[in-house]
Amino acid sequence: MTEFTFDNNRFAAETIRLPMMSLREVVMFPRSIAPLFVGREASIKAIEQAVAAHDKKIFLVAQRSPETEKPTSQDLFEMGTVSKILQMLRLPDGTIKVLFEGLYRAEWESETMTMGEDANYPMVTVRRVPEEETHGPESDALIRATQESLEHYGRINKKLAPETILAINSITSPGRLADAVMPHLKVDYIKKQGVLEELEPMRRLEETYAFLQGEIEISSIEKRIKNRVKQQMEKNQKEYYLNEQIKAINKEMGREDDPAAEAVEFEKRLAEKNMPEEAREKTLREIKKLRQIPPSSAEYTVVRNYVEWILDLPWQVYQDTDLDILAAEEILNTDHYGLDKPKERILEFLAVQKLVDRIKGPILCLVGPPGVGKTSLAKSIARAMGREFVRLSLGGVRDEAEIRGHRRTYVGALPGKIIQSLKRVKFNNPVFCLDEVDKMSTDFRGDPSSALLEVLDPEQNYAYNDHYLDLDYDLSKIFFITTANSLHSIPLPLQDRMEIIRIPGYLETEKAEIGSRFLLTKNIEQHGLSSDNVTLTDEALLTIIRRYTREAGVRNLEREIASVCRKVARKLVEGKEPDKRFAITAENLESYLGVPKHRHGEMEPVAKVGLCTGMAYTEVGGELLMVEAAIMPGTGKVEITGKLGDVMQESARAALSYLRSRSGLYGLKPDFHKEIDMHIHVPEGAIPKDGPSAGITLATTVISALLNIPVRNDIAMTGEITLRGRVLPIGGLREKLLAAHRGLIRTVLIPAENEKDLKDVPEVILKDMEIIKVESMDEVLSNALVCEEQARLFCGRDENAVPLSESLLKEEYRVEHRH
Repeated sequence: MTEFTFDNNRFAAETIRLPMMSLREVVMFPRSIAPLFVGREASIKAIEQAVAAHDKKIFLVAQRSPETEKPTSQDLFEMGTVSKILQMLRLPDGTIKVLFEGLYRAEWESETMTMGEDANYPMVTVRRVPEEETHGPESDALIRATQESLEHYGRINKKLAPETILAINSITSPGRLADAVMPHLKVDYIKKQGVLEELEPMRRLEETYAFLQGEIEISSIEKRIKNRVKQQMEKNQKEYYLNEQIKAINKEMGREDDPAAEAVEFEKRLAEKNMPEEAREKTLREIKKLRQIPPSSAEYTVVRNYVEWILDLPWQVYQDTDLDILAAEEILNTDHYGLDKPKERILEFLAVQKLVDRIKGPILCLVGPPGVGKTSLAKSIARAMGREFVRLSLGGVRDEAEIRGHRRTYVGALPGKIIQSLKRVKFNNPVFCLDEVDKMSTDFRGDPSSALLEVLDPEQNYAYNDHYLDLDYDLSKIFFITTANSLHSIPLPLQDRMEIIRIPGYLETEKAEIGSRFLLTKNIEQHGLSSDNVTLTDEALLTIIRRYTREAGVRNLEREIASVCRKVARKLVEGKEPDKRFAITAENLESYLGVPKHRHGEMEPVAKVGLCTGMAYTEVGGELLMVEAAIMPGTGKVEITGKLGDVMQESARAALSYLRSRSGLYGLKPDFHKEIDMHIHVPEGAIPKDGPSAGITLATTVISALLNIPVRNDIAMTGEITLRGRVLPIGGLREKLLAAHRGLIRTVLIPAENEKDLKDVPEVILKDMEIIKVESMDEVLSNALVCEEQARLFCGRDENAVPLSESLLKEEYRVEHRH
């Protein structure tokens, strides 16, 4: 911007005194016409004074700062424009609209500014600034370039009228052309003031030309932006119109859902979902595919269902848990009576999870007979951990796709039960109970137990791949618990992935406590009764346990208690009993439950020949097993009955071979077996029986029958036999001893190698029983067979005893009685 100095002598000779009006963000150029709205009082007074006394001339000068309301001399530029008022129009709001015409440049000096007659407007002395004009090839070239640019600018900026462009292009002076072009450019008022103060015509036009080129460039960019926005708006309007048409068509066809709206909704849900990047990218691809598929296509439904499944899964949604071991122990003790060792193992697992953020392998397998509380124990674990509980029954599952899902290419394909359960529970760290894992089977559709190997392997299940999702899904935060009645039907690789926790059957005392504490109270409440209506004595409860149920758990016990409550409820409703208190005792129990259903597994009252008490382990706990043998004249035929399995039949044959190999020691002829037929029978023939643990029982029974020596009736035994007469260890010792104790057996023979298992047997059982550890059949027989004096007493009274033919014995053993 040019700095001005004043010559006072020249100033005095070429001066004129005029009213002054300050302009905000506006610069008035000579030989230009501009309409302005005037609202400030001082400006209005100055215009009125100019119209009245100064030939409508007024000095217009720009303010340095537009925010100043009442500018002083320091707030104004030194150069302005002497202008003429062409028109003036007063508006209703008190402002006036004035049309100014710029005449020439003029300078003013701050010392000359005074206020007018009424002191409301400024008067200044101004001096006209002379302007030079230059002509030549350079100025002509610059004028021509400016005119061409102005035409180009006019084509871009439609607000510039063609008549105005023609009028401006007729100017041939550089300075005047610059003054004519600048008012039409949208440049800052400071830059316009700089052009106004530039007195050299060529430099002024060069600056104007530069500003014009900049405006052309800006206008071109603005035009491109407007065109692009217009096209986008037209596209959006077109899409909106077409979408509205599609909605109307769908409504007419009975389809209320808009496919495009569905895709938008899926994208919105995907943006809010916390999931792995791989799953996010695949879901986004499927949503894009969904937009391109017609809704009537069968593939549309397939893709839509797939996207919904992915978005519904709790990929990284975890339930906050604050594990309190003491509270967890209290919950377990409240929900379950007894089961001390399983509870201890479970609390150990929970304690480790409390200490570490993530533990590999919290996969427990609760193994035990039905009704002992395996599934309810899993529920209690979930409650103790403060997590959601999911139960999946695997009983009868024989299709691998039930676990791993179907491929999407199949009609009606779905994810596996694992993924379905997680969708239902909405958290990715529940307590997941796989119930009845030993009841799975295999057929041509695959092996579901093999599909579980990845689910239950801590080294693999962080990237579990369901066939339907075809994405890696993290199962490592899930606390898996499996339940089973027995381990022999679970494949070994699957067993290897689980921590086995055995839940044994309950003692009679434990059943009585559970019945009185939990089951009776629960059923009284469920049947609308109260403790005032019904009481159950301890003797009656023990009778129900012994005579009406035969189980390791308490499920049938609860049914029988419920049956008693129903009988009481009916009597209350009928009103036949005046006394509303019903006391159930052992004496009147039969009137409520009918005839007892079971013998109490009691021992035989007397010792008999060819009858021995064994012990068996079944899915419902331990049982006493009676084994009988009968010797008849014949030709060496051996018959084994009682629905025995292959292993048990092999045990019987092994016992016979052992006996034949030891015939000399027992005083039998080497070919004694050719003169007799032998029948071995295990009663309760409708119940399948198998296993090697009845080996010594079978051998003792056969030897008793051959030698005609009774077996003690107060003794039971278990153990596998070899051809050499060794006694091998067996399983299920705890349950077998419980059955013997329940049957009032007080002496039990067990294999010596099973001594280590006695620590799992309750002390109350060991105190009441004599446990004899044996290593060979000689020890078994010496403890099991009745001595000679007892044999004389019992053999004479035993009507079922079959005396051995004298011809079977060696000469030296042919005596009336043997032992």
